[in-house]
Amino acid sequence: MARRRASRSLWRWLLMIGTVVFFCGALGAALLPRLGRPDAGAGPTLSGSPLDWGLGLYLFLRRDDLQQPAGSDPTPVTFVIQPGQSVTEVAQALEEAGLIQDAFLFRAYVRYHGLDREIQAGEYTLRKTMTIPQVAEALRAGRKAEWTVRIREGLRLEEVAEAVAAQTHLSASAVLSAARDGMRWRARFAFLADLPPGATLEGYLFPDTYRLARDATAEDLIARMLENFGRKVTPERIAAARARGLTLHQVVTLASIVEREAVLPAERPLIASVYLNRLAIGMKLDADPTVQYALGYQADQKTWWKSPLTLDDLQVDSPYNTYRYPGLPPGPIANPGLASIEAVLNPAQTDYLYFMADCLKKDGSHWFARTQEEHLRNFRRCHGTP
Repeated sequence: MARRRASRSLWRWLLMIGTVVFFCGALGAALLPRLGRPDAGAGPTLSGSPLDWGLGLYLFLRRDDLQQPAGSDPTPVTFVIQPGQSVTEVAQALEEAGLIQDAFLFRAYVRYHGLDREIQAGEYTLRKTMTIPQVAEALRAGRKAEWTVRIREGLRLEEVAEAVAAQTHLSASAVLSAARDGMRWRARFAFLADLPPGATLEGYLFPDTYRLARDATAEDLIARMLENFGRKVTPERIAAARARGLTLHQVVTLASIVEREAVLPAERPLIASVYLNRLAIGMKLDADPTVQYALGYQADQKTWWKSPLTLDDLQVDSPYNTYRYPGLPPGPIANPGLASIEAVLNPAQTDYLYFMADCLKKDGSHWFARTQEEHLRNFRRCHGTP
C-alpha cells in the first residue's frame, strides 16, 4: 500500500512538471525533438499530454542515467516475467536482480515510449552490462532467448555437448572445453566443494529445457545449467545427503547410475536401495552402466552405451568398472535428473541386494531379490532353465 501511494505521488509530480512544460511552449519546441529519442530505439508514441511532456523532460534530465548500466559483470542472468505481472512489478524485480539501478526510471522510459504495452511474460536472458533502453528492448514484444535447448536425463558429458551442438550455434568442442575443467567453476558454486581435483562437471549439468540468447557462449550455458542444479538440489537436500553419511558428489555419482538403470520412475527408489545396501556391506555394485561408461564410444553401434555387454567387457580395467573395483566409481557416469537424486536421498526401505530386467514383461521393469539363490531363480525363470 505504501509503495502504491509513493508511486501515485511520483506520477503527480511528473504531471505537474508536464503542465509547466506544456505552458512553456518555447522550451517545449526546443526540447521535443531531443526528448523523443533518449536512445536510438523506438521514438515516443504518446499524444503530447502534460503527462507525456513531463515524462519527456524527466527522461531528458536523466539521459545520462539511461545510458549507465547497472554493473560490469557480463554474465548472463535469467529473468522471468510471470503472466499477469505489472510493469511496476517487473521494474521492481529488475532492480532487485541488479539488472537496473532505478525501477522508476525504467517505468518512465517504457511508459514514454509505449513499451509498457509490449512487455510480455516469458524467460529472458539479460546482463548487468545492459542499459535501461537495452533491457526494455530485450523485453519488448516477447523477444525471448533465441535458442531452446532440451537436455534429457541420463546423458553423459559428450552426449550433452552433442545435443547442444544439434540445437544451437555452439560447437560440441566448445561445450566440452567449458565443462571439462570442474575446478574453474568450484569457487563460483558452493555445491561443487566436494568435487575432487581433475574432475569434470559430469553429473552437474542439470537436465532441463534452456533458452539462450543468440550471442550466448558455451560458458553461459554451463553457468545456466549449474545455476539450475543449485536451485533444484537445495541446501536441505545437501544436508540430507550428509545425514546419510554421503557427500553430494557421492549422491550425484550414485544417482547417475540409478538414472541409467531405471526405466520405470517407480523403480528408482528400489534400485537406489539395492546399491545402498551393497555399499553398506562392502559388496561390489556390479553396475552395467559403469562398464558402459568405461568402454566409451562404440563406433559400430554409434552409441556411448554398448549393449549387450560381454563377459570380456566386464573385465575392462577402469576405476569406473564396479565389477572389478568395490565402492562407488570416481565420479558420476551421466547427468541425473532430480528424481534419481531424490531416490538416493530417500530410497525404498528394503533388504534387496540384486535385481535384473523382467525379460517376460519387457516393459522396463525389474525383478528384485534378497539372496543370490533368489536372483539365480529369477535368472533361470528368464532363460527358461530349471
